[in-house]
Amino acid sequence: MRAPLSWLSELVDVPAGATGRDVAASFVSVGLEEEDLHGGDITGPLVVGRVLSFVDEPQKNGKVIRWCTVDVGPHGQMASEGKHQEIVCGAHNFEVGDLVVVVLPGAVLPGGFAIAARKTYGHVSNGMICAEDELGLGEDHSGIIVLQRYLGEEAAAAVQPGDDAIALLGLADEVVEVNVTPDRGYCFSLRGLAREYWHSQGSPAGALRDPADVAVPAATEDGYDVVLDDGAPIDGREGCDRFVARVVRGVDPQAPTPPWMAKRLTQMGMRPISLAVDVTNYVMLLTGQPLHAYDLGALSGSVQVRRARPGERLTTLDGVERALHEQDLLVTDGGETPLGLAGVMGGASSEISDATRDVLVEAAHFDPVTVARTARRHKLVSEASKRFERGVDPQLPPVAAQLVVDLLVAHGGGTAGPEVTDVDRTSATAPYRLDLGLPSRLVGVDYPAERVVGILRDLGCTVVEQADGTADVTPPSWRPDLVDGPDYAEEVARVDGYEKIPSVVPTPTNGRGLTHGQRVRRVVATALVGRGLTEVLTYPFVSDRLADQLGLPEGDDRRFATRVANPLSDEAPLMRTMVIGSLLDALRRNVSRGRRDVGLFELGLVTRPGADGPRPAPVPGVDARPDDATVAAIEAAVPRQPRHVGILAAGESDRGGWWGAGRPVDWSDLVDAARAVAHALAVELVVDADREHAPWHPGRCARLTLPDGTLVGHAGELHPKVCAALDLPARTCAAELDVDVLTAASEPTTQLVPFSDYPVALTDVALVVDAGVPAAEVERALRAGAGDALESVELFDVYTGEQVGEGRTSLAYRMAFRARDRTLTTEEVNGFRDAAVASAATRTGATQR
Repeated sequence: MRAPLSWLSELVDVPAGATGRDVAASFVSVGLEEEDLHGGDITGPLVVGRVLSFVDEPQKNGKVIRWCTVDVGPHGQMASEGKHQEIVCGAHNFEVGDLVVVVLPGAVLPGGFAIAARKTYGHVSNGMICAEDELGLGEDHSGIIVLQRYLGEEAAAAVQPGDDAIALLGLADEVVEVNVTPDRGYCFSLRGLAREYWHSQGSPAGALRDPADVAVPAATEDGYDVVLDDGAPIDGREGCDRFVARVVRGVDPQAPTPPWMAKRLTQMGMRPISLAVDVTNYVMLLTGQPLHAYDLGALSGSVQVRRARPGERLTTLDGVERALHEQDLLVTDGGETPLGLAGVMGGASSEISDATRDVLVEAAHFDPVTVARTARRHKLVSEASKRFERGVDPQLPPVAAQLVVDLLVAHGGGTAGPEVTDVDRTSATAPYRLDLGLPSRLVGVDYPAERVVGILRDLGCTVVEQADGTADVTPPSWRPDLVDGPDYAEEVARVDGYEKIPSVVPTPTNGRGLTHGQRVRRVVATALVGRGLTEVLTYPFVSDRLADQLGLPEGDDRRFATRVANPLSDEAPLMRTMVIGSLLDALRRNVSRGRRDVGLFELGLVTRPGADGPRPAPVPGVDARPDDATVAAIEAAVPRQPRHVGILAAGESDRGGWWGAGRPVDWSDLVDAARAVAHALAVELVVDADREHAPWHPGRCARLTLPDGTLVGHAGELHPKVCAALDLPARTCAAELDVDVLTAASEPTTQLVPFSDYPVALTDVALVVDAGVPAAEVERALRAGAGDALESVELFDVYTGEQVGEGRTSLAYRMAFRARDRTLTTEEVNGFRDAAVASAATRTGATQR
């Protein structure tokens, strides 16, 4: 939200000489975050110019520039030569005779951009014709400012070449921009910001002037017919609980927007359009109440607010035809034709036109949740929706409507109709019994009771003190966020001054360090980074098409995902059941931006509700702590959320260059990464082939287990159909490991086994097996027969060829034996080896080569 200092000063006393930076610091002191400062940083000459002529000149790069002659009055440096200013311009949205804004050599634009005469495109350009973004007036750079369109024909007619454009456009007036948090919706107005600035100055008496302090007429029986008919309220809240309608007749459709109003709209980042529209925008920025103006002649005689019907459609003011949802709240003509999405955007059918003479002014109060959901559903964020979803003062509609009526009468020549409609279903806010000592206890600063009461009254609260040290506090209508004791305590601390809260460094207690699970996560991340992978963090939300794209079989536990009630995006409404599910987008995005060799991993939670789905959870009240049974029911309803690590890799594992060819990533790299993680945790990992586990390739997928058979995860190459369906590089590889299983397996045991300092005995054995026998099965057989003295088994050679016969494979293993209490003899080692070979022969049919 922006606040021009000149406008702010009309509503609240601003000290003489206060700069934009001073005002921004005052806003920060009461909890508003400074976003930016606009204006006040331009030094002239910046003048009005009239385009006298131009020549379009095509360039070799395909661009067409205009070589312009511009009358800038007496300020032109070329006047002494008897010439008008000659300027190169790349825009094409102006014609001969148009009034434009010209910055001349010697001027400095926002950001310290100094202007000088310079040679470009074969000409010396003596200045620049300016666009909005170059002057800090907005973001538009599609063309330069044409004052007849920017200010309106009548206002521009009073302007002459050479006039000071800094004063004309209000560029000398500093504008402070602040971020408005969701709980401070009243600050989306000059009225709200003026109040906050008043608080920052100590809330001096008589220094604040409320623009909403105007007299409004009472509702009349002959008011414009308005019906509020919400047949599907959300959580018992009506979509609209107040609707004010006023009529202004005989408005001059050609009446221009007053220059002062157009200037303020421009300073606030809005473009002047027409008098009726500009007046509603101006009053919205002043008070925070969104309004809408209808062409009265295009209406049937009544307005009805209702929910959308199945199959209903609406073309909004932005020209987009929208399919409506049954929870969308509509303002309709007579209950039939939709006029607009309530609180979001009006429709095109009844918008103000150049022929409009009679205007119906709407000022309503809409439910924040309804507006927020509609805006997100249609991806349509407007100035109105930003205010309504944060909460608008329900007492503002009649005031804002009166302000609009007064401005249309004063500047549009209209006549205010005597009929007044005010359908009011709002209810009074109940007072809250506040312990006046609570702010002191919560904040740790001594706030006397009289100080607490004074601050609350300055905030606009009604305070009735009680004899027992409490008070009945009723918040003002513009503060729906004040509901309980901590809210009021926070306000007391904020207005009294955050800087008065002392910084107390707590005395640390004797810590116990990281938990085992935390250490495991750090070890896993370190091991994977050491393999050249990059850790990322993705949103845990996935598409509802992902399970089909991954080829997961029906009934697979990973198909049963939890649907988010109010997703950030309709494209990703499900909680992920695999970490690689959300990693896929990250990999695809990196590849699409030219990063061909990518290795990513993420440590995070997955949600596994199972086939029965998440169970409903009770919703306890906030008046007391829920009982143990309710807490247990809530915890039981939370789906299982194990922690996994997902890995994705594509491109080359070893890059090629002058030293030789590279090596593409393959399934063995992901198995190696999984082994590295297990080794770092001192966990033994058993690797087996798995031919039926989507989304991996049936012939290039490894099943990773603990020696007792507990599943750890899978690693390998993704199925070609999966890569094609998700637009991934061919032969993309992936792995997913259950970190909770690894954490449990790596728990320190209570019985520590001492290291043996006796020498190790190594022996090699080569076994011939059928080609279809997994090497992991042979290894398990060797371990089973070798006895307790076996320290390790390592496969170091695989051979297929004539010497072992067709369909046979030779596997060579190196076995290490060591005893804890003695040096092993050769005979003992040979006996262990023979027992291991015999076990392999029995279990796998292996023969010693």
